[in-house]
Amino acid sequence: MKTIVFATKNKGKLKEIQAVLADKFNVISMQDAGIDTEIEENGKTFEENSLIKARAVYEICKKPVLADDSGLEIDYLDKKPGVHSARYMGEDTSYDIKNSHILDLLKDVPDEKRSARFVCVISYTDGERELSVRETVEGIIGHEIKGENGFGYDPIFYLPEFKKTSAELSLEEKNKISHRGKALARIKEMI
Repeated sequence: MKTIVFATKNKGKLKEIQAVLADKFNVISMQDAGIDTEIEENGKTFEENSLIKARAVYEICKKPVLADDSGLEIDYLDKKPGVHSARYMGEDTSYDIKNSHILDLLKDVPDEKRSARFVCVISYTDGERELSVRETVEGIIGHEIKGENGFGYDPIFYLPEFKKTSAELSLEEKNKISHRGKALARIKEMI
């Protein structure tokens, strides 16, 4: 089974990725590959940041690498936090604080103006090929933090068709409909 290094230190993200790819690839983290470096994500788009990470990790390990850049775009907030989702309000700020802040910003905003989407771009490089795919999942920003599953902005991202937040879905349900799950399924067929 082919081993692929996934350019992340996020354990929640790695768990989702392994669940989708485990039947075809042995997916290991940067730490498992002996890589402990900070990669400066200075791109202006999800695509640029995803490729920056994939290329940087490949240069260190010379093994096939997958990387993603993902984030939350809230239409009412001019698509913020967007590519700065992980660094929104500071990298060391907890998602409980970030989520509460977003709910405060949208406190009196009606549902029809709370549209949002999760965006994920996954890039692959093996030194010879580079591939990138983009997927999204549409929803709205809920009115409260709900759910114990998932991570990041999942507890405030409400999916009307499920009548649940992303954090209330099981991992299996989430991987079928999520931006990351869809992007992983596409890139899995390409590599």
